[in-house]
Amino acid sequence: MSTSVSTAFVQTYQQEVKMLYQRQGSILRPTVRVKDGIVGSTTTFQKIGKGVATVKARAGVITPMNQDHTAIPCTLADFYAGDWVDKLDEAKTNIDERMAIAQGGAWALGRKTDDQIITALGTTTQTASNWTVTSQAAIRNSAINMVQALFANDVPNDGQIFAALSSKAWAFLMTVDEFKRSDYLGTQSNGLPYVEGAPVMRFKNWMGVNWGLHTGVAGAGTATCTLLMWHKQSIGYATGAFAGNIAATDGGSAVSADITWHGDRASYFVNNMMSGGACLIDDTGVIKGTVDDTASLPTS
Repeated sequence: MSTSVSTAFVQTYQQEVKMLYQRQGSILRPTVRVKDGIVGSTTTFQKIGKGVATVKARAGVITPMNQDHTAIPCTLADFYAGDWVDKLDEAKTNIDERMAIAQGGAWALGRKTDDQIITALGTTTQTASNWTVTSQAAIRNSAINMVQALFANDVPNDGQIFAALSSKAWAFLMTVDEFKRSDYLGTQSNGLPYVEGAPVMRFKNWMGVNWGLHTGVAGAGTATCTLLMWHKQSIGYATGAFAGNIAATDGGSAVSADITWHGDRASYFVNNMMSGGACLIDDTGVIKGTVDDTASLPTS
């Protein structure tokens, strides 16, 4: 029928969406605790409190630690990224229109994922001193103070700590000798897709923290740009499962692709969709600071 799309067209498109979302979409998704395939609009992430060791008398009863158990709610929201592909336009252009739409939609959903994670990170009550950027030494000490503030909360130095910086904050750090020279950098991998030495370098390991550049941090380009540092287990991200005849591209979760022929428009509507949500699991595992993104780079 003229109103149907070929199976090959659908399969090709779905594969394009999967690869693009994984490679070019979200930068921060691998840096948080993830639950995929959620059925429904909400889920919970579990948090267990600290225990305290005690003594007991010989043959006496051990005092239970009674660690707190907290269920952190996470609400999922639905997002769509679609556009039209005119049947005759495909014959008039020298670009792969379907690939372009797949790319744009996948990237849009990836950015939305990061927006949700950044919003959840920003709800922390933990703050560090604002960065001073008047000299290279001041920038270095500001970064050290931020790391120290996180470690002071008993956050483990296990290679799963991340920091998101604006492009200007990244430039400030690049004036610091210890940050830009490989002699001072770590070589961890931990299975992360974006670390030093990976095909696409997104994070630089320094002082036990994976520092990354992200243009989506709040206030980028202003005098009160937000800087974020967190442990992976402190933030949760959940994605919903897709059912019915909508073919999921990630084993039943994350991003789904759908192509529909509209005869009255002589066009296909190419759509990506996802259901996802982020939440703050442990407030003490996140540190927030600010930097003046309008300041000039120091010369000494």
